[in-house]
Amino acid sequence: MSCGRNRLLVPILCWILTCGLVGHAAEPAERIDAEQIYVGGTILTVADSLPRAEAVAVANGRIVAVGPRADVLAFRGEQTEVIDLAGRTLVPGFIDGHSHFFSLVDVQTQALCASPPAGPCRSVADVIAALERIKERRKIGPGQFVMGFGCDPDLLAEKRFPTKAELDRAFPNNPVFIVHVSGHGAKLNSKALAAYDVTAATPTPVGGVIGREAGSQEPDGLLFETAFMPIFAKLPSPGDDELLAILDSGQDLYLRAGITTAQEGATMKHQFDLLRVFADRGGLKLDLVVLPFITEIDAIFAGKPPADEPEYRNRLRIGGVKIVTDGSPQGKTAAFTTPYLTDGPAGQKGWRGELSFPQGVINDWVKKVYDGGATLFVHCNGDASIDSLLEAHRFASDGNPTKPRGTVGIHSQFIRRDQLEKYAAWHITPSFFTLHCFYFGDTHVANRGAAQADCISPMKSALALGLHPANHTDFNVSPLDQLFTIHTAVNRQSRSGVTLGEAERIGPLEALRAITLDGARMYGEENEKGSIETGKLADLVILSADPTAVPSAGIETIEVLETIKEGKTVWRKASR
Repeated sequence: MSCGRNRLLVPILCWILTCGLVGHAAEPAERIDAEQIYVGGTILTVADSLPRAEAVAVANGRIVAVGPRADVLAFRGEQTEVIDLAGRTLVPGFIDGHSHFFSLVDVQTQALCASPPAGPCRSVADVIAALERIKERRKIGPGQFVMGFGCDPDLLAEKRFPTKAELDRAFPNNPVFIVHVSGHGAKLNSKALAAYDVTAATPTPVGGVIGREAGSQEPDGLLFETAFMPIFAKLPSPGDDELLAILDSGQDLYLRAGITTAQEGATMKHQFDLLRVFADRGGLKLDLVVLPFITEIDAIFAGKPPADEPEYRNRLRIGGVKIVTDGSPQGKTAAFTTPYLTDGPAGQKGWRGELSFPQGVINDWVKKVYDGGATLFVHCNGDASIDSLLEAHRFASDGNPTKPRGTVGIHSQFIRRDQLEKYAAWHITPSFFTLHCFYFGDTHVANRGAAQADCISPMKSALALGLHPANHTDFNVSPLDQLFTIHTAVNRQSRSGVTLGEAERIGPLEALRAITLDGARMYGEENEKGSIETGKLADLVILSADPTAVPSAGIETIEVLETIKEGKTVWRKASR
């Protein structure tokens, strides 16, 4: 977890010697003219030493002064641009706690089948209409796949996916593939099942779900987890040139959300190769941390032990390795130690979900990552899968589980108190997902009960134990919206208006820190990013209002107006 530290050492030492304490403006021994100075608004630095400031000066892509207006204006030269914030708010650039950058392809080439407010679909008919629109827009011919994403059957009027028969009637000449909102499963029609040879004779794999027609073994089109993953990996995709063009235009979705460091959270070899080409062509406008999926590490690392790349190359670096231990709670494939209150995704009774892979396999994978020296990122949702992570960590730690390794528990949503305490003792950082409180909170109450739902993504408890939890959108499971991420950490309200876990609500500054400084800590980049302090990169965001000053219910209405990467504006909201 040393990314950027060597690169930052020289400028930090220089500024310590010439400016005094980091975070306070002072006249340097050698005169440096700022390129920009920001004044006239609220500046939330997210730095303990100086939480708020009146002005910030930027030069050569870095912050050269932070503090009182008069002191910072001492860095003004003839060419300095003094930018009046006009009462708006300046904050550090947002750090993506977990998402899937390559999902930019899906959102531009597939039908949006999500329900409001993320999408337009309220019924099965709406889902089919969305698929028909994408077929028309992309001129999809007979025999070609029609695909959609973001479908949440629990939010449709019928409380179900379109049936295989309904999809067959609507698309008699096309295979159809609709990805569940969790990203962990899909609904297929007959032609799509035939394309991947899923039949009545296909056994349900360990850790997977295949829905069956009532009274038979005939597949009904529902696939989850290990039954879904191999097919998902083989789906048709645009050609490389189109993919590169999509990534180029699509990254604005991140920039308009104020994200200056993004994550590709489960990277396959071909995706990695394309991202490297894209980066080396100068295409990236933000920093991108890539997490190769565990099954791809031999190919990506060319047979060598997996290891992080300590430096960005053209804004891209490998920052760890991704492992998945279970599925999603909203898809009812997360692994729990107690049964769901409702039937499983294929009608299973007494269903607890399952680990994605046997514990012995997970143990061996974690040890391979630890032995190679890479940072481990583990997807785990249910408490049984968190037990699995903890057991694998203990197994792979050579008798020293308290040794800091930078391990991250992605989601860690239904973590028990004893598990959270072990995270603190074993230096495992949770990257929580408080957006679930809104998008899936009511579903969690129905599936897991109110008491357990109240404890999802327990930010307050984690902070009290001395942890530094990150927070994320898991795009494209939910939209890229960092202000709504803050909003849900502060309010924890479901769609129906129920507050899930009043005791786990945190303040807006704490919620901001989770997607800035604590996000940077998760990547080992806290000396480089995440706060507005002298010597750090000038990754900044201008907001329409101060999230610490508006009523908590109004945080979601705050807009990103401008995103700045290393002193350069990379996105600005168009004037109305």
